[in-house]
Amino acid sequence: MQTSQAVAKGKSSVRRDSRVSWVHLCEMFPDPLECLASFIALEAAEVLDGIKPANLVQLRNRRQPCGRNLLQLWNLHGNSLLAQSPLEAFTLSRKSGGNLMLFYDPVLLQSHLSTPEIACFLAKCGYQDPCSPSKSLQELQRRFHDASEIPHEIGLFLGYPLKDVAGFMGASDQPCTGCRMWRIYGDPAPSIALSERFAACRSRMAQLLRRSFSPRHLIKAA
Repeated sequence: MQTSQAVAKGKSSVRRDSRVSWVHLCEMFPDPLECLASFIALEAAEVLDGIKPANLVQLRNRRQPCGRNLLQLWNLHGNSLLAQSPLEAFTLSRKSGGNLMLFYDPVLLQSHLSTPEIACFLAKCGYQDPCSPSKSLQELQRRFHDASEIPHEIGLFLGYPLKDVAGFMGASDQPCTGCRMWRIYGDPAPSIALSERFAACRSRMAQLLRRSFSPRHLIKAA
């Protein structure tokens, strides 16, 4: 059981992380493929670093500050861009404003979903074969299509702690003790440490991009 001091400390951590924005980097890459690759490299930085199984990324169907439309670039070059990358992409929903996609490492996602506690929780959520990434992604896609909001269990696909996902879904009695990229329940320390690792990955990738490293190389070399 948490002490009152730990709970107070957790509540003091209720905040959103400030994240490096791609719009501050995009004009560094005049080549269309490098521009798209820079977006993917930054938005999937934690996955490329091997500490997160997947990231949820929105490819907007509108003109960006660099003058390009990311969704149009993806439709033209996405498959070839990821051909030599550990990343794979899965479209969860398509709307006029853009596509909501999951960029993931299939090896990491397989390992993560096969964790007994996570597989058991997803099974209770109605996933028939939670250890199968392909079947689980198809089920997640179906729920995106049928629901009016993002299915909350997606946090498990994104590598968020089970205790926090369960707490957010009302499946545990642990109190909310913080908020970073997600709501934290119970002991905040491990969740905060994990969120800081995620943020550090994104910051490192941004630094590499600022130093004019080729985004296409960063995606392939990860």
